Amino acid sequence: MKKSTPFVILFFFSCIFGYGQAIKPTIGLNFSDVKSSDDVINGNGSWQVGLSVEFGKKMYVEPGLFFISRSFAIQDGNTQGINISDPDFKGIRIPVSLGAYLIGNEESIFAWRGFVGPSAFLYTDTGDINPDELNDPAWGVFAGTGLNIWILFVDLSYEWSVNDISPAFAQIDFGRTNGFFAQTGFRLKF
Repeated sequence: MKKSTPFVILFFFSCIFGYGQAIKPTIGLNFSDVKSSDDVINGNGSWQVGLSVEFGKKMYVEPGLFFISRSFAIQDGNTQGINISDPDFKGIRIPVSLGAYLIGNEESIFAWRGFVGPSAFLYTDTGDINPDELNDPAWGVFAGTGLNIWILFVDLSYEWSVNDISPAFAQIDFGRTNGFFAQTGFRLKF
């Protein structure tokens, strides 16, 4: 999948300049947790920066490309024979939102939106963990809400993972990752 990453980025930017109606440079925070039967693995706050493009009017499609960091803290390691440090991951998250304006529209000074969609997370840095031991990409689905206030916007979303982090950690039931995303930025129409 890493070999196809440049093609995904090229396709994304060609869509921006060819068909996009609003470009949205974004910064934000994310918090991720891992469900596990024996270990308590909590997410630390991490950052993200990226760009998305909104296509449509009352209903819209919004693909995005974000460079994010995910950080975890192992609070209680009950698994015998496994020694793992607190993992830190960096990568590219590619969400595709399908949304609708619930109040207002893309032209309004104030608008409230709801959105859902799938996402993929491609690892670029796995820290101390061997990248071959991770499912790459990590797939997810998310739902969220957002506010537009003039050219500013704020989005809040929650993501549920679709696949396990790693098949190599089956003996400790590493489980699935769920995340909360808060982001803000500018909504630049063209």
